[in-house]
This record gives sequence, C-alpha cells and structure tokens, in this order.
Amino acid sequence: MQVLATLLTWRNFINLIDILVIWLLIYELMVLLKGTRAVQLFKGILIIIVIKVVSWYVGLSTVSWVMDQVINWGVIAMVIIFQPEIRRGLEHLGRGTMLTRNRAANEKEEELIKQLDQAIQYMSKRRIGALISIQMETGLEEYIETGIPLDADVTGALLINTFIPNTPLHDGAVIIKNNRIAVAAAYLPLSDSKLIPKELGTRHRAAVGISEVTDALTIVISEETGEISITKDNELLRSMTQKNYLKFLRAQLYKKEESNKNLFTDLLTRLKGVGK
Repeated sequence: MQVLATLLTWRNFINLIDILVIWLLIYELMVLLKGTRAVQLFKGILIIIVIKVVSWYVGLSTVSWVMDQVINWGVIAMVIIFQPEIRRGLEHLGRGTMLTRNRAANEKEEELIKQLDQAIQYMSKRRIGALISIQMETGLEEYIETGIPLDADVTGALLINTFIPNTPLHDGAVIIKNNRIAVAAAYLPLSDSKLIPKELGTRHRAAVGISEVTDALTIVISEETGEISITKDNELLRSMTQKNYLKFLRAQLYKKEESNKNLFTDLLTRLKGVGK
C-alpha cells in the first residue's frame, strides 16, 4: 500500500497526462503524414540526424559541421516543404476534427461505397468489364505511376464512363487512394498462380496479382458474364451478390476506423491488462 500511495501522487498524475498528450500528438502527426510525400522527406531528415550523430561520435568534424548547417537551415526548409501538411493539420485542429475523425471518415467511406455500388450494378448488368483497386495500408505508388492521373472525386458516373469499351481509359485499372480516383488505365502485376480458373482473363489475374504483393482491395467485373469478384490478401471471392459485396466492403473499409475508435479507451485497456 505504501508503494501504491507513493506512485499515486499528483506529480505522477501530471507526468502521465504529459506523456499521453505527447503520445497523442505523435499519433496525429503520423496520421497526417501517412500517404503523403512528407513521409519520404521525414525519412530523409532521420538519415541526416543519424549521420550527424555518427560523425560526431567518430570525430568526422567536417561532416559534422556540414550536418549542423543542414539541420540549422532545415527548420526553414521544413516549413516550406511541409506547408501542405502543416496547413492540413491546422485545419483539422481548427475544425476540432482530430477527436471526431472516425465518424467523419465513416461517412466518407459510406459515400465511397455508395458510388462504387452504383457503378458496379450498372456495369455488371451491361457486362462492362472493370478493374477497380482501392489502396489500403500498403502504398500503391509503384502502380499509380503507370496510370493516367485523374485526382477526381469517386462518382458512379465517372467510373462507368471510364470503363466504357473503346475509350482511352477503359483498358487497365482505376486506383482509388484516400477516397479519390488517383489514376485510370494503370497496370497491375499479373499473377502466375495455377489456382486461378482458366476461364478467367487478364483482369482477374491482375486483381489476384495485386493482392499477392499488397493488401489492396480490388473489384473485378467480368466482361463476358458480368460476374462480380473481389480480391483481398491473395484471396479471390467470386459471384458476389450486391448484399455480399456491400457487407464485405463495409467490413474492410471501416475496419481501420473502428480499431482506432477511442484512443484513450484502448490505452486504458492495455494499462489494465498490464496491471493484472
């Protein structure tokens, strides 16, 4: 009891709050930087810091001096380079959305699913072949670079027009990133799996191929039969009904948001588990 009383002091409580606030700020920074070019720039800054520490420890005075200059001027450079991310973060803070992101994100995901459903139903009934890949945790930049940039809102009409036969963008995949159509006519890696039925064509092999190397969720509509298929984590789900694919999409697209539903509750649960 004496040990517990020593730990449960006002100072320790303040220290705990201090740690929680810093942890939350770091988490929010990671969320803001995720999926942006700032991630690579941030890695470059870490490399510069490592070089500085190593050069100081080894005694490479010239290298250390150069790194000092880079770091000193780097503060100004960071403000310029990270301007979009800083602005976005301040907007989130001003709108009070940092602690209500889950609800807003779910609304965006639901709108995305609604537009996808509209396009899927239209193209399936008319047997218009389509290949739509949605970026999840793993980045798809390598494949986005092969497509034609659109950077447009996801709408059923735009997806339908993209895949109309004999149009410039119909051949290849549409890649959706951050609830926006990043590119169309992108090339995805083809799978060599012998488990893929022979009656399935290039679109299905591309869908399985991207699921083998990333965690992307990919929707395929057969041009021959209008069959709706989904690939995820190297698994091919065929002949999906509207009810089935809507349920699957919600489960996958909401998963990340629900897992982060309450940061403080999750942390307290972990702390209780450690205490036991």
